[in-house]
Amino acid sequence: MKVENAVFPGPEQIAGFFGAPEDGPFVMVNLLKFKPRAEYEDGSDAHLTGAEAYGRYGEAVRVLVENLGGNIRYSGRVTGLLLGEVEDLWDAVALAEYPSLAAFQAMAMSPEMHAIEHHRKAGLAGQLNIRTKPGVGF
Repeated sequence: MKVENAVFPGPEQIAGFFGAPEDGPFVMVNLLKFKPRAEYEDGSDAHLTGAEAYGRYGEAVRVLVENLGGNIRYSGRVTGLLLGEVEDLWDAVALAEYPSLAAFQAMAMSPEMHAIEHHRKAGLAGQLNIRTKPGVGF
């Protein structure tokens, strides 16, 4: 299994993701890997860790998600691995619920999202975003 963290999706990934049929609410699983130090393009806030820079983004995006009718279901640090093997463990996991693909796309393309992206870019070394649908039972 190949695992490749990325900060931004490529054009094919964007087209495939947003070209999927609308099928209601979903939860995005975010596996996050932070830079050791924040790397803002203008050189500011070099005293911050990557996690602290991403935290600025996370708090602002929480408001955006809630304003479109979604919510952050969970956010926490990764503290260990019981099963499986990865070369480099992620630093944090976040679960964000969205009411629809259209709502997620509108948020992702919004001026408000664009205004906070620099915090994400400054703090994030890479991530996986996994779209999930609620199932019946466990």
